[in-house]
Formats: sequence, structure tokens, C-alpha cells
Amino acid sequence: MDLGTLRDTPRERQVVRRRLLIAGLIGALLCLVLAGRIAYLQTVRYDHFAAQSQDNRVRIASVAPTRGIIRDRDGRVLADNQPAFRLTIVPERVDDLDALIDQLDDLVGVSASERAAFREARQRSRGFQAIPLKRQLSEAAVARVAVNRHRFPGVEVQPHLIRHYPYGPVGGHAIGYVGRISEAELSSRNRRAYRGSSVIGKTGLEKAYERRLRGEMGSERIETNALGRPIDVIERDPPTPGQDLTLTLDIGLQRIAEESLGDFRGAIVAMDPRNGAILALASQPGFDPNAISAGLDREAFKALSQDPDQPLYNRAISGRYPPGSLVKPFLGIAGVASGAIDVDEEIVSDGTYRLPNVSRVWRDWKREGHGEVDLHKAITESVDSYYYELARRMGIDRMHEWMTRFGFGLDSGLALPGERQGIMPSREWKARTLGESWYQGETINTGIGQGFTLSTPIQLATSTAMLANRGAPVVPHLLAGRPDSANAQPGVDPMRLDDETLWQTSIDAMVDVVHGDNGTARAIGDDLDYRIAGKTGTAQVVGIPQGEEYDEETLPARHRDHALFTAFAPATSPRLVVTVLVENGGSGSKTAAPMARRVIDAWMSREEKDSELARQWR
Repeated sequence: MDLGTLRDTPRERQVVRRRLLIAGLIGALLCLVLAGRIAYLQTVRYDHFAAQSQDNRVRIASVAPTRGIIRDRDGRVLADNQPAFRLTIVPERVDDLDALIDQLDDLVGVSASERAAFREARQRSRGFQAIPLKRQLSEAAVARVAVNRHRFPGVEVQPHLIRHYPYGPVGGHAIGYVGRISEAELSSRNRRAYRGSSVIGKTGLEKAYERRLRGEMGSERIETNALGRPIDVIERDPPTPGQDLTLTLDIGLQRIAEESLGDFRGAIVAMDPRNGAILALASQPGFDPNAISAGLDREAFKALSQDPDQPLYNRAISGRYPPGSLVKPFLGIAGVASGAIDVDEEIVSDGTYRLPNVSRVWRDWKREGHGEVDLHKAITESVDSYYYELARRMGIDRMHEWMTRFGFGLDSGLALPGERQGIMPSREWKARTLGESWYQGETINTGIGQGFTLSTPIQLATSTAMLANRGAPVVPHLLAGRPDSANAQPGVDPMRLDDETLWQTSIDAMVDVVHGDNGTARAIGDDLDYRIAGKTGTAQVVGIPQGEEYDEETLPARHRDHALFTAFAPATSPRLVVTVLVENGGSGSKTAAPMARRVIDAWMSREEKDSELARQWR
């Protein structure tokens, strides 16, 4: 049988037509859906996708501002920005990063810390972004990279600005330094303010005035390709440069103060008592902020921070030391003003002092004693036994009340990070801090600036300025042009005495410390055409057992007494206060006082030259 005769051709055609119709309807429906979707995207969603397209094409990049310049009182630049070159790598253009870095190490030297920093930065960056490998290249290194550039695809030398300190370590603690911003620092700040910048003020004025110095970020609208790589800058909103700072600091006097300390650890503060302007703020040993700002490697920075001499420690504002006999002019005024003793009353000093029913003996620095001693003589010759008795009569709480009025136990108000508050003890302080009762023997020790009493050099200078001003307090400051209305030490009010002649009594005695026949600092009083009012101090570092005497030669160097001296000049019309602290320096008269004399001489000489020039130009 022929199978072809069995086919139902008409019916098959009908099936085919039906299927074609269904397929056509489905196709038409899909076209309608597609057309509707296109219409929806082109009309209803046009603005949304147009914005997305623009974002993919244009990238906003932050532009870091130029950091403000810091100058001293005479306009000499203390911190500026210098052009430098850094070596960068674009990872996506390099086949073997480790091999490339090894080759660059042979060419320009790459430290282990630089490799680690590069790896950390790479994890936070895209492959097409340039990542710094070395943040500062010497001119010779730049030349070597340029000659060999064809060997290193993906390697670029880029210009940038780095912080530069023309005077190196001079004034380093006061000025401070900048360094790479950490994640912890970013978390406590406005992150947008630091986009495009990698540095922040770490210490000193660089940190205190970070916001003013850094300026405001700018931005660039950069056209990119499909891979996100920059093609062209479409629009630029320039950054606002940081503000410049002019300081009260005199870099010449600062250098002299630091040189005066020599190899000793210590601090010198020089201040104008009339307005609180800081002329020198020295702390030794120091450091070179250029080395840190340029990118000191981790090993070197660790060695610097763990140095037993603590070169990064600003002793002028952070170091707390027993003030020793520097408290005596202040305590003498307090004793008379509070009625504990009369200004002319004499106390016999035989070299020892005892409390009733107490076996301990307190000794004077002069073994045979000073004989009959009134207030003037007690300050001039620094008679300990006079102040033992005065402290007993006043009691610790009255001493605390009066000494805090001079600023003891308080911070000075200097707007510099790291200042520590001193300690002026009281019964309440000991109970709160140590959970213990107060003993009368501790009152005796407090009378000569020992025991729990601690002060910073900046606080001692501020208190000395108040004495020079006969009760008018000032706030120390480093920024020039500070309004006079702010010149009031926090927590310290002007002191008015019922008998204002007490100021002069104390000052006259301090003049005799330097210029009197029996003054403890008479060795620095020769050949002066002006008069200095000063006070020496020696503060014990370790206690000496009863029955034994202090022998400097047998003690380890770091257990020897601290040497102190504070002074103002000229005594009749003070224009300069100088406070010196020398760690383990021994005698204040032998070590600290000559340093102060050198600083005072330098400033007085400068003022005399300035006055002569002013007269010539009239």
C-alpha cells in the first residue's frame, strides 16, 4: 500500500497555520512587552538611569589643600611645604610585583616597613590606582629611576609636597610634626575632610591647630572610561589652603635655651610675664621632626619612642617634678597673708627640725643652720627649717588653699596637647587618690616642695609670672595676636593682699638670691647691668634614710637630685620669666641658674639692640 495516499495534507496545513499564528501572536506579545519596557525605561526611569550613567562616566576625586606655614614672631619660617618625589606602582600593569619590588630595592632601596605599608595600601586600593612604595626619593634616586624607566612598566615618579622644618630639631616639641593618619584618628574625625590626604598633625602646634593648618579639601570631576580609568578632568573646585600661623616663639632664643641644656635632660621655659607670650619652650633631648614627617620606618620610630632618655617626651609641659624650694617665695607670702607668721618674726635655725613627740629629724641643707631667720632671709638663703615651721603652723589644707591660688596643682592653660596637671596635695586629695589619712610629717615635706607636690616647668613659669606681676595671672600662649581678654589662667583669679607690700618683700628677697652676699644664686649675679629676681631649688628624687647624708658621687646618675631655678628680669619692671628644670642635675645654683642667666642675657641683649635700632630710625 502506498503510504502517501494515507496523508491528510489539508489537515497538516491547518495545523501548521495554527502554530504559525500562535507563534506570531507570542512574538507580537513579546515585542509589545519589550516596547513597553523600553518606553518605561526611556520615559519614567530616564532620570534615574541618566544619573547612573553619569556616575559611571564621571568620578569625583578629592584634592588635598596646601598645609599652612608656621612662622616665629619675626616671620622666620618654622614649618613649610617642600616639593618632593615619591615612587608609585600601578599593580595591574605589573606581572610579578614581588620581583619588581626586589629590582627597585637594588636600584633605590626599599625597607621592610615600606614593603609592609605598600601591601596594606594595596588591599585598600583598586588595581589601576597608583600606590606609593617610597614616599620620598632623593634627586639621585629620581635620576636612576628615570634612566631605567623602560625596565619598569607600572612604575611612576610623582611630585608631591612634604612637611619641612627648616630648623630641624630646634623647637621640635613645641612645633610638633605631622605623620600618616591612622584608622583610629580617622574614626574620631570627619572622614570627608581627609579624603585625598594621608597626613595629620601628631604633636605640638601641628596637632593643636590641625583644623586651621590643614585647610579645606577641593575636588575634581574626572571623566573615566568603562574600566574606571581617568581620561580627562572635566571640572575642578580648588582646595582652600590652610591658614598660616605666626607664633610668639623666638627661634633664636629657642636655640639658645636648647643649647644651654647641653647633654642634660630637662626643660627651659621663657615667657613674657606681661601677656603670657612664650618666647622659648625647650625640652631636651629633642628629635628631628623632618625624619618623622618624611616617613620614619617602624623600626627607627620604635627605637626613638623606646629610648630611655625619651626624646619624644615634652618635659616642659608633660614632665611633673617636685618643685623643691621654688615654692618658698609663694609659701612665704601665703604664710604672712594668712596670719600664720609675721613678716619680721624670726625663727632659729640650728640645722635640724623636730615635731613634738615625733622621733624623725628634718634637716636643713646647711648642716650648722642659719641662725635667726626672718622671711627675707628664709627666701634668700633658702632656709628649710623656717618653712618646716611655717608649714606646721599653716597646716596642709590652708597651704593647699593658698598655693592653688598661685596656680600650683593646676594646668597652665597653654593650648598645647599633652600638658599635665600638677599636684598640690590636701587631706581630701590623699583620701580620694590613695584612700589614706594625712600625716603631719607630710605637711612638713610639703613646706619645702617635696612629698606629693608635683609641678610642670610651664606651671612654675606661669606662677612666677604671677609673682612678677604682683598677683595678676596670665595664660601662657604660643600663638601671636591672642586677645588680651583670654589672658586669665583657668582656675586662678587676680590675687589681692591686705598688705600689698608683701609682693615687694618677696621680690626683694629673690633679688638678693642673685645679688646678695649670701644668696644661693649669687654666682650668676656678677657683671650685670640689670637685676634678676630668682629662686634656686633642689628636689630629691629618692629618699635618704635617717642618719645618712646625700652623697651625689655614690648615687646612680638617675637617682641624683633635680636642679631648678626660676627668675624674672629686670626685677623692677619684669619683661622676661625663665624657669629651668634639669633632671638629675644636682644643685639648682650650680646647674640650673647659669642656664637661666644665659637665656636672660641673650634676650636682654636682643631687646637692647632692638631699642637702639628703633632710636636710629626715629
